[in-house]
Amino acid sequence: MADSELYFVEREYPVSVDDLWSAWTSVEKLEQWYSPTDLSVVQGSAVSESFVGGRWAIGVDVTAHGFNAYFWGRYSEVEQNKKLVHSLCYSQDQKEFEARDDNAPAHTVVVDFEDRDGKSWCRFSQFGQMPAEQAEMSRQGMVSYFDNLEKFLARD
Repeated sequence: MADSELYFVEREYPVSVDDLWSAWTSVEKLEQWYSPTDLSVVQGSAVSESFVGGRWAIGVDVTAHGFNAYFWGRYSEVEQNKKLVHSLCYSQDQKEFEARDDNAPAHTVVVDFEDRDGKSWCRFSQFGQMPAEQAEMSRQGMVSYFDNLEKFLARD
């Protein structure tokens, strides 16, 4: 990986690693939690083909601020209950999201999983290039995603 790590967020959850993995790879579950706590997922936008070369996509409803945030990419590494690696493209344009151009500028995301005696641990790392202030804002946003994941896992 040529790009440097921009930030990471990690957390332990009181669920099995199977449940945590499913939350990250199931379309139905992604649509329930993959957004900051004060936002929601654009219904019908989630894609998760969790195999090497498979697509990953999600839209986050930010209409309160006048736009939607769209993310997409392809899995380059999938090791069940251990690791997901995928490209991460971004746009606020729905047509770009629908086209999901694999040649769009992208970062790399690595999500590591670990079974910890009946609990599970997860680390989200983003690699690429961006100004330090933007990377910190992205990190803070991902902390909120992890907060939403915690709420989802507690009720699932």
